[in-house]
Amino acid sequence: MSTLVIVESPTKARTIRNYLPSDYRVEASMGHVRDLPPSAEEIPEKYKGEKWAHLGVNVESDFEPVYVVPKDKKKTVKELKDALKEADELVLATDEDREGESISWHLLQLLKPKVPIKRMVFHEITPEAIRKAIENCRNIDEQLVRAQETRRILDRLYGYTLSPVLWKKIAWGLSAGRVQSVAVRLLVNRERQRQAFKQGGYWDLKASLEQEKTPFESKLVTLGGTKVATGSDFDENTGKITEGRNVVLLDETQAEALKERLENKPWSVNNVEERAVKRKPSPPFTTSTLQQEANRKLRMGARQTMRTAQNLYEQGFITYMRTDSVHLSDEAIAAARSCVEKMYGAEYLSPEPRQYTTKSKGAQEAHEAIRPAGETFRTPQETGLKDQEFALYDLIWKRTVACQMADSRQTHITVNLQVEDAGFRSNGKRIDFPGFLRAYVEGSDDPEAALENQEVPLPPLKQGDSPNCKEIEVVGHETQPPARFTEASLVKTLESEGIGRPSTYATVIGTIVDRGYAKLQSNALVPTFTAFGVTSLLEKHFPEFVDVKFTARMEQTLDDISTGEAQWLPYLREFYSGETGLDTQIKEQEEHIDPKLARTIELENLDNDPEMTYRICIGKFGAYIEAENGEDVVKASIPEDLTPSDLDPEQIEKILKQKTEGPEELGIHPEEDKPIYIMTGRYGPYVQLGDEVEGSKKKPKRSSLPKGVNMEDVTLDMAVGLLSLPRTLGTHPETGCKIQTNLGRFGPYVVHDQGKEGGKDYRSLKAGDDVLTITLERALELLAQPKRAKRGSAKATPPLKDLGKHPEDGEPVGIYDGRYGPYVKHGKVNASLPKDKAVEDMTLEQALELLQAKASTKKSTRGRKSTKTKAENNEK
Repeated sequence: MSTLVIVESPTKARTIRNYLPSDYRVEASMGHVRDLPPSAEEIPEKYKGEKWAHLGVNVESDFEPVYVVPKDKKKTVKELKDALKEADELVLATDEDREGESISWHLLQLLKPKVPIKRMVFHEITPEAIRKAIENCRNIDEQLVRAQETRRILDRLYGYTLSPVLWKKIAWGLSAGRVQSVAVRLLVNRERQRQAFKQGGYWDLKASLEQEKTPFESKLVTLGGTKVATGSDFDENTGKITEGRNVVLLDETQAEALKERLENKPWSVNNVEERAVKRKPSPPFTTSTLQQEANRKLRMGARQTMRTAQNLYEQGFITYMRTDSVHLSDEAIAAARSCVEKMYGAEYLSPEPRQYTTKSKGAQEAHEAIRPAGETFRTPQETGLKDQEFALYDLIWKRTVACQMADSRQTHITVNLQVEDAGFRSNGKRIDFPGFLRAYVEGSDDPEAALENQEVPLPPLKQGDSPNCKEIEVVGHETQPPARFTEASLVKTLESEGIGRPSTYATVIGTIVDRGYAKLQSNALVPTFTAFGVTSLLEKHFPEFVDVKFTARMEQTLDDISTGEAQWLPYLREFYSGETGLDTQIKEQEEHIDPKLARTIELENLDNDPEMTYRICIGKFGAYIEAENGEDVVKASIPEDLTPSDLDPEQIEKILKQKTEGPEELGIHPEEDKPIYIMTGRYGPYVQLGDEVEGSKKKPKRSSLPKGVNMEDVTLDMAVGLLSLPRTLGTHPETGCKIQTNLGRFGPYVVHDQGKEGGKDYRSLKAGDDVLTITLERALELLAQPKRAKRGSAKATPPLKDLGKHPEDGEPVGIYDGRYGPYVKHGKVNASLPKDKAVEDMTLEQALELLQAKASTKKSTRGRKSTKTKAENNEK
């Protein structure tokens, strides 16, 4: 008897194949094999005349979905059908969540098997788990399938109905999404709060004290018995003390005067308070908390985290990574406790095994938390993993082990001191027993927060002691606007508000960045002008559909459908066709939306010049300023690196001045006898040699400014140096080949050019190195250092997905994680994945098409050497 087992991915298939008998054949479906039509051309011919056809859902006949097999999946389906012909039994072993259940159901509809069928589920890929799963198969859960189908239809109706409104009224290519649009609104609202924020200033004193030769610090907290103002006492809308607060607000002069008055005065300890505190370890990871912690500690984005976790799961290192549950099996608890006892000692074990319960009603994905796979846990060092896979496994291992460790016991100490009428306070912390902190400390969304396992020592102090004051320092403070969302804090907010599923957050955040609604700056998600425009239109005309509570109720209803507590068809009818349904509201609102107003953005931090009226607008090629001065109208592009929060009246004046009066001239080039201009373009500031000649295809020489250099800091000499790049430093003593320095896409670098045979050897310049002054000796030092593996390269990390061998040369073809998203790689040819293609859905056949197209592009440009600078290309 032969059995065909179908899983989603080749990696998963390879791993599981090792754990099953030889008469089991394991094949991969490569993700979804059937879905709603992704484009108009894939809509079946018989439906193309229907007015609902573009939706892929027959809204006139009980929301019946139109399913098609995508072109790139037809070969896979045929191969699975052929494999089934040779099988006596079919086992559907896709993931155990709703998505996996749906894939199994679609496989069943397509393959139409005439042999016995089993549904096999497991939450880890280990020999024991696979053996148990094959012995305990079940039927497909129809309620889970229906819930997933309803979710898919709902998302399609939302996106395909609202997005065209954005195309018509703002700009082509924009998209709306049930979770995406609410997430973008959260980013925009936070940015609005930051723009409306009014800064307040306050001063206080910090004293350096000493008791029995042990130094400690103390901070001013009261003056004359009244609390001294801190940042929490300010109203963020006025920048002043909140009305009704009884506090003392010190300015710099008053603080200096107080310092002088208190110097050389005797200090005394009023009282000492000690408070015992116990801290319990955090639960093991869920999908959401893993994404948050990986972002905080490893600076990994949500999408990157989920790809890496997927790899770890499919290789058998961790349990299933899409889960809302914090539950651990008895075997996992025993494995974690064994690790604790072996590595830290029995005293670090919690007295009783800890079991965590999931609070959210909708938790329904995998039935166990994310943890190391198996009945015994491999330590990170025993896995042989590297780079991001090692770092993420290490994080999961530590969190899981720590959850079975003893509480941390700490003593928090507060010492109140008095000097004349000024009250000071010192806070300390003593760790009496570290407990779980020996293994794991949870990260914080506050980058300035100290790790909670750090002791803050204070000398032995008691009431009546008179410590010696060594110094009093005047300290100024300014209140800070609300922090921008990071990926971690956005995921936390979405989950706490009940918006979307944690398993989809990585995709949602990726879409927000890919579609230009936000930019990642120092780990913060900064909304763009487009985000402001889209959010304003949706808030004004379709407020319910970007309302946090409304979206959360939608999510709850979808969960209720999966448990049979709600009916899918009445809900879809009400959502789409009801009196306040989406389709009804669009028909009522669309004609009232003025495209001119929809493309105009209102920003809190901008006040119009009384002599000139200007607007910030969204156009075909990005955001621009439209200014009216009498009868004249001037339009000027806003540089792409400027966000709404960066744009202030001064910036606007500079951009408009360049457009109306021409660029600022730095001086005349000493050798070329041409003017050098400092300019701002769509892609940022640059210097330009000479003027453009009208009608000429030849552009003046340009050079972008190095990162971190402001336009105000550029001198004539610096501009001459930038325009002289690339700069030849000399020749390499061993090869005799030239060494140059230049500015590139990722910053300044040196290159050792050894011609066609030797190739080019690059090194990025380090902090402190200057592209205009670096010497040959320093360049040789950098070139002598080992070359770091490129981010996303095959040497740095294994592929996200191994697609197989190239039919022409037998070399591997794989998908890798690159700086700008996933890409297909074969030899030296790389081709980016289309934005609408998921990694798991890519096939070898489709990858070959992408690689061939990319190779053809390279051939067509070969031999046409380009001398254009980045800035020149940017200004086209």
